[in-house]
Amino acid sequence: MNAEVDATTRALSHLEDTCLVWHSLNGLRAVTGVAALLPGSPGVSGLQPFAGHLGSDQEEVVRRLAAVSTEARAMLEAVDTGGGQASSSRARPRVSVADAAGPAEELIAHGLLVPSGDEMLILPGEVGVALRGGRTTLAPADVPPPLPTSSRPSAQVDRAAAGAAFELVRNLELLLDAWGARPPRSLRGGAGLTVRDLRATAERLHVSEPTAALLIEVAWAAGLLALGTDEEGNPSWMPTVLYDQWLEQPLAARWAHAAGAWLATPRLPGLVGQRDPAGKTWNALAPDMAGASAAETRRLALRLLADLADGEVLAAGTGPAAVVARMAWERPRRPRTRTESRESLVAWTLSEAETLGLAALGGLAAYGRLLVAGEDPIPTLAGMLPEPVDHVLLQGDLTAVAPGPLEPALARTLAVVATVESHGGAMVYRFTKESVRRAMDRGWTAAEIQAFLAAASRTPVPQALAYLVDDTARTFGTIRVGFAAAYLRSDDEAALAELLAHPAARSLGLRRLAPTVVLSTVALDSLLPRLRELGLAPVVEAPDGSVHVARPDAKRAKVRTGQRPAGVQEAHLAARATAVAARVKAGDETATARPTPPEPASTVAILHEAIDAGEKVVISYVDGRGVAGEAHVEPLGLDGGSLAARVEDDVRSFALSRIRSVRPTQP
Repeated sequence: MNAEVDATTRALSHLEDTCLVWHSLNGLRAVTGVAALLPGSPGVSGLQPFAGHLGSDQEEVVRRLAAVSTEARAMLEAVDTGGGQASSSRARPRVSVADAAGPAEELIAHGLLVPSGDEMLILPGEVGVALRGGRTTLAPADVPPPLPTSSRPSAQVDRAAAGAAFELVRNLELLLDAWGARPPRSLRGGAGLTVRDLRATAERLHVSEPTAALLIEVAWAAGLLALGTDEEGNPSWMPTVLYDQWLEQPLAARWAHAAGAWLATPRLPGLVGQRDPAGKTWNALAPDMAGASAAETRRLALRLLADLADGEVLAAGTGPAAVVARMAWERPRRPRTRTESRESLVAWTLSEAETLGLAALGGLAAYGRLLVAGEDPIPTLAGMLPEPVDHVLLQGDLTAVAPGPLEPALARTLAVVATVESHGGAMVYRFTKESVRRAMDRGWTAAEIQAFLAAASRTPVPQALAYLVDDTARTFGTIRVGFAAAYLRSDDEAALAELLAHPAARSLGLRRLAPTVVLSTVALDSLLPRLRELGLAPVVEAPDGSVHVARPDAKRAKVRTGQRPAGVQEAHLAARATAVAARVKAGDETATARPTPPEPASTVAILHEAIDAGEKVVISYVDGRGVAGEAHVEPLGLDGGSLAARVEDDVRSFALSRIRSVRPTQP
């Protein structure tokens, strides 16, 4: 009993701290409007009014419950379990006890179920309390659902999580370096990343597509990735200036920056690849892929892991389901949506936390606990990360083995000239003709590649690898590609030579390829008039060599809709402004002349106060035929834009939009 009293005291103290209840002259009272938000609140009742306090009302409820049949009692319990509402399409809303046919009408006749205006039956709150033996909930609500756990050494969790944290930073570097060299284009209007680019990124990083989507979203949330413009003017995803500053920080600081951004973002990476309510597939970096409760749910789920005792982790299999149940207890009124159910958010959070290195093996790492608590995790994580190595071991099979985590600069450089073949404690890189050509495309020479390999390896450069670099360099650039917008051809070599020597022709970007052929970097439409300005008479040559002479079409600009001369347009705008001002003034005068109806907010507030105090009010309303009238009512509850009120011995429903005013009854 003492435990129940303590739990009740803590609950009431918490309600007072959150300003949901307050001390009145008659004891504790809920803040206005709270009862209306709770299903089956005691404010909506079909019982006749009784003298005295709630105790006498409860005695009458118990008496009426004892008077109904077993079938009616079972139906009442089913309605209570189902949320306090049931359909009343076949039950008569007004029936006496003697004429009641069936359990539903029997309950209506005894006032234990109240018909509403939308063909629904509502269970009054005091009836539910009496039905449960004095409890306000179906089951005890002061004891949180337990979390099943199992034992796991904390050091093992920390080591596994630290390895994942290292992988996160390395993958972000590889991702952003690759996109910095060749930014992928955005979907139209900046609507996200294409499925093809997501798949290519996953293959490049040797991760699954959901993991690649998570990395991309984390980079965007951390400010390391943004939408820019490529060389051709197309919107593309590329690293930001912050990325260069991020690279200069220690590895633990880089992880904390990225993980902290994920913890606070409302984005939902788990939606990538799924379909939205309209049937369209979610793309990574889509602008509207966010959830209102994502960040809070993420923090709450990780706090539950942080509250586990040292050496305890979630039990495999049952752990996520238990977290969902606990969060349902923590946030019972959290609405469900089609895109972010509580089950999905918890599953994504636990999975993403392990991918990002906050958690491992069902438990939160020590530095992860610090990050969730808002403390600095960098010193703790820095002591767990392995020391980076500054060398690789070159093998005769055109591979390089990294004996440990490489220094970031070495890893990024090696990723340019080689391709990652396998992950693990010792990563393996493979050199191919394509990877060496990729380095040369970025401006490396064969000598620079050979020098880099010799400096980075603790073993001599194998002869096969040296031959691969030299052979690739020998064929590199044998075919050259240049830019040309037009060409000039003439059998008169002297005329072309004179044109090339003309001072005014320098801006045409002319270059002689053969005695009779000259290329230009200027487009044909611009080149022709400029050549004519130099005194030449050029003609256009068709692809088959024939001369093409055509009369140019007369060019016209589209007339802008509603375009007027400047003076006329200004006069028109001034006239419109004068007319609008006159209408506004006339409207203000009309509004002042007629009585001002009460604001909807004040009407609702007065009704809430009357419901809480159990007082009667006078409402002025307009019925469905447009006839105005007044009624003395006892407000019972507000639900869905309507007022349930007792008028004499009947319970009626009034639309709030038709209520013009509310005032208390005269004493």
